[in-house]
Amino acid sequence: MKPDQAWQPYTPSAENPWDLAKVGHLYRRAGFGPTMAELERGLADGPEKTIQRLLTGQPADPDFEAASEFMADERSLPAGSDATQLAAWWLARILHNPHPFREKLALFWHNHFATSLAKVRNARFMLGQYRLLYEHALGDFRQLLKAITTDPAMMIWLDTVTSRKGQPNENYARELMELFSLGIGHYTETDIREAARAFTGYTIRDGVAHFDPKQHDAGEKTVLGQTGRWKAEDIVRICLEQPACPRFIVGKLYRAFVSEAEPPTPEFLEPLAQLYRRCGFNTATVIETIFRSQWFFSPAAYRQRIKSPVEFVVGIVRGLEGRVGTLPLADALAALGQLLFSPPSVKGWDGGPAWLNAQTLLYRQNLALAITSTEDSRFGRRCDPAALLQKHLRNGDAEAIDFFLTLFLQNDLPAESLQKLRDYAVSSRQHRFPKYWTESDIREHRWRTLAYLTLTIPEFQLA
Repeated sequence: MKPDQAWQPYTPSAENPWDLAKVGHLYRRAGFGPTMAELERGLADGPEKTIQRLLTGQPADPDFEAASEFMADERSLPAGSDATQLAAWWLARILHNPHPFREKLALFWHNHFATSLAKVRNARFMLGQYRLLYEHALGDFRQLLKAITTDPAMMIWLDTVTSRKGQPNENYARELMELFSLGIGHYTETDIREAARAFTGYTIRDGVAHFDPKQHDAGEKTVLGQTGRWKAEDIVRICLEQPACPRFIVGKLYRAFVSEAEPPTPEFLEPLAQLYRRCGFNTATVIETIFRSQWFFSPAAYRQRIKSPVEFVVGIVRGLEGRVGTLPLADALAALGQLLFSPPSVKGWDGGPAWLNAQTLLYRQNLALAITSTEDSRFGRRCDPAALLQKHLRNGDAEAIDFFLTLFLQNDLPAESLQKLRDYAVSSRQHRFPKYWTESDIREHRWRTLAYLTLTIPEFQLA
């Protein structure tokens, strides 16, 4: 498919209909997976209304925001709070925020500007950075890049606070170009050294960035071909003016929201890069173009990403309409390799195939069992597949299988996987259960196991 055709709007047709598979695909990318009600509504509403609803989110919930702010105040999360407590707070937002796509983009920017509590050692600064990412998630990337430069957590993470006239620290200048705006190959070591001088004199005072002109190198600097008495905001502007900048950012958006498979050519992404430049780096405009495109709803994008641990866990809990505590979920995410607020390096999480190996796949299966079994003390009956079936008036094994496959895979799975579920439903009737179990107990146990087995189907690992 040619670039000018790929990014044109998708229109349902007899050959390429709007169906449950496309609704589920959209909800996995623009959120963390659908509930049954969202699948049904999305199918009925069609792509235009569904995409718009996901991009704009549901109306703000004052009770949710009040509870979230209360749990994030200095008494609940003081500066010395650990990463698990912070991650649990963010997971609660991801699970219950009526605007999940905004949280999804905040998570994208968190990985883009990867900053870890391990070095910052101040939970208040990390929360401040989260709020910055959330505020600008769908907005002007230029404003976000400018603001992150003097964000206290970032200033500690990349050592801006130690950079002084005559002793510039190059860490932020390097990552600004390599990881945040341009990518490797679009700057020189001289550009980094010169830019580092512009970031001297910035400190933190009373929890906010403070500029000390006495510690700033006010001399002329030549960065990316421009010469002047540059300060921090000037270097950001110069980076944003480079043709490589919009191309670099849309490339990362493509990998996060379209496909991790074969990298697209620069020519293929050029229409998106041009759009990003024309719209003033408005991220929402580019994302909307992606989500409405023929390419997004083509086989080239469908199941071409591996779910991150957050996507895997939240997708299960949301799908089952659970109300689980997020502290044990945060603990589980650490074992799966993605503890929020703690990326492994300034490059963030590698993602893609790096998410899965023999150990993490086993951990995913064990966590799915813990959540669905109702027998794990961490989650209890707060995410019960059997209760969900009863809520949706589903009875019998055949209905249970159909419900879980529709919910989690939109019935798009190999025939042998479907047969295995049916075989289990039949064979389980011969199992020996405790004598005190009632017929209802046995039936509900079988339904919970069917939910668990659905979550172990390989296709469920794909977003």
